[in-house]
Amino acid sequence: VFKIKAVQLAGKLLPAFNTPTGIPWAMVNLKSGVGRNWGWASAGSSILAEFGTLHMEFVHLSYLTGDPVYYNKVMHIRKLLQKMDRPNGLYPNYLNPRTGRWGQHHTSVGGLGDSFYEYLLKAWLMSDKTDTEARKMYDDAIEAIEKHLIRKSNGGLTFIGEWKNGHLERKMGHLTCFAGGMFALGADGSRDDKAGHYLQLGAEIAHTCHESYDRTTLKLGPEAFKFDGGVEAVAVRQNEKYYILRPEVIETYWYMWRFTHDPKYRQWGWEATQAIDKYCRVSGGFSGVKDVYSSSPTYDDVQQSFFLAETLK
Repeated sequence: VFKIKAVQLAGKLLPAFNTPTGIPWAMVNLKSGVGRNWGWASAGSSILAEFGTLHMEFVHLSYLTGDPVYYNKVMHIRKLLQKMDRPNGLYPNYLNPRTGRWGQHHTSVGGLGDSFYEYLLKAWLMSDKTDTEARKMYDDAIEAIEKHLIRKSNGGLTFIGEWKNGHLERKMGHLTCFAGGMFALGADGSRDDKAGHYLQLGAEIAHTCHESYDRTTLKLGPEAFKFDGGVEAVAVRQNEKYYILRPEVIETYWYMWRFTHDPKYRQWGWEATQAIDKYCRVSGGFSGVKDVYSSSPTYDDVQQSFFLAETLK
């Protein structure tokens, strides 16, 4: 019954790929089949983290059903991305599905980009490491990210910034903290015998993200934090001081524990668990908080779906 439902749902999603380039729309009306993109996305673009994270599910659905249509759709996306010129080897977050051109040259390993890189690596792993094309795309992307986005602060914290129109913004989002675990997961099989290097890089990102938690009043991390003008791993803007039960930091702790068995990662995970229980638990479940630097936080009254699906898991 689940396979039948998966095929039915995929059939409703396929019209999203009916664009001049084959890059799917962000949204599709399941009844009419009409697709569209978010109004705020650069020049009507599709988003890398959205169209770039269909691969595993669609490939597996073709495997389960024997129907190559799903596989062909996502492989077309991959082939198109491979052909395109990339500024400094980086993948911008926006791609116009009508023209096949990049939108705003904004690259991030956090929101809008994050899971694209994760899926390249996991596509290789899912194929029992036979999908060398995915592994090459991952390695090429990570090398460009390390060259252009990863820096060390004056205080010695390794962080991943964002590239915006030729300029590095020295800000790291909570979403970007998943990359510590990704680097560790991708260490095995990395180019030029750099497994140790990427495991160390994962550890450095984990440390930085832990600092973003430790430097708050609630010991919970902000949505984004800066490395500028003497500020390190601290949110500056009020609209970046919230915590909405996100999993990325805990996810990296988990991966680092599995690969190193260093007990500090379990301890850091336990500290985060205690802070969530103390400051986010409410009568009906758990809520995000609006300011992690306030000793009297207010709730946002939302329990995000990813709290159960990822953070607790």
